[in-house]
Amino acid sequence: MRVDTLMDGADLMSEDREKQVIEQYRRGEKMMILIFAQWCVNNELNAVELYEHAYPQQKGNKELLEAMELTVPKKESEEIANDTLLEALSVYGNEDLAFVVTQYM
Repeated sequence: MRVDTLMDGADLMSEDREKQVIEQYRRGEKMMILIFAQWCVNNELNAVELYEHAYPQQKGNKELLEAMELTVPKKESEEIANDTLLEALSVYGNEDLAFVVTQYM
């Protein structure tokens, strides 16, 4: 087997791994958005208004609107601890949103 063939295989594996990491990040980010949306429902807050207060330049966030469709009524939801929400927001770099959220805790 030639060295360049091995390198091509390694490059493909590297690309596949990179795609997996990106996809895993996106799934985690969607979960963070859903946690935020459900926390807002549970606390009788408008998730879109809070999000737009933190990020006024990002009106009509598609991912948030999709997550809102997946939320359940407060009485059907498990409690989401404030610390859980803040940690999830922090992991994905949403410190501005975390700051806004803390004003409602």
